[in-house]
Amino acid sequence: MKRLPRRLSHGEEATLVEHLGELRARLIICLLALAAGFVAAYVIHGHLVKWLEDALPPEHRKLITLSPAEPFLTSMWISLYAGFLLVLPVVIYQVWAFFAPAFAPHTQRVVVGLAAFAAFLAASGVAFGYFVALPAAVKFLTHYDDHIYNIQIRARDYLSFAAVVLFAVTIVFEVPIVILGLVRIGVLNSAKLRRNRRLGYVIMAALAVALPGVDPVTTSMEMVPLWILFEGSIWLSVLLERRMPAPQEALL
Repeated sequence: MKRLPRRLSHGEEATLVEHLGELRARLIICLLALAAGFVAAYVIHGHLVKWLEDALPPEHRKLITLSPAEPFLTSMWISLYAGFLLVLPVVIYQVWAFFAPAFAPHTQRVVVGLAAFAAFLAASGVAFGYFVALPAAVKFLTHYDDHIYNIQIRARDYLSFAAVVLFAVTIVFEVPIVILGLVRIGVLNSAKLRRNRRLGYVIMAALAVALPGVDPVTTSMEMVPLWILFEGSIWLSVLLERRMPAPQEALL
């Protein structure tokens, strides 16, 4: 059995052929992990569809399909999306393991810490999206002008909409990582963030409008967490600056 690719140490030299061999091995691992994730997700794809259906109002929880191939294709796409999310930690680790030797040890520790925080924020974003944002959005949309229209929910369209909402809210919850990363590399600092707090709120509102969302409820559900997370990022940047080494120490 072929050995897994070894993670190089910082400053360790390797030939171009060795780098390409490592890259190929890590890509193969990612593809195998994705295949395994797809199979695992397909086994429970019925539960996944039911899980997303439960966010709908009770009277709209029976999804319809309008073509012979739609049930098959919809189940395949749901399994692929869920499988990718399932093995995302493996993919991220393989990417990190390939590029980690280019970073100094203290920088590697910072990146690992930010990655762990990003994973926590992503899980929080999915939970907020599923339990708060998605039910509020579909309740508004499925009752809008319902005295005019015979509202029926198509499986492909609804599941795509649900995936987009969950993805958008997850991106919203990653804002602190972006801000803390900019603070860590010196582009921003806590004093500048406090001075420009009002401008930051305007930028967060513009970001919420730019994110996927066809209704005011979804946009509001993205905007409010953005404001809260932006404010929290300001105070987290203060703590980060206190833990950052002084410029002289960073050169050692």
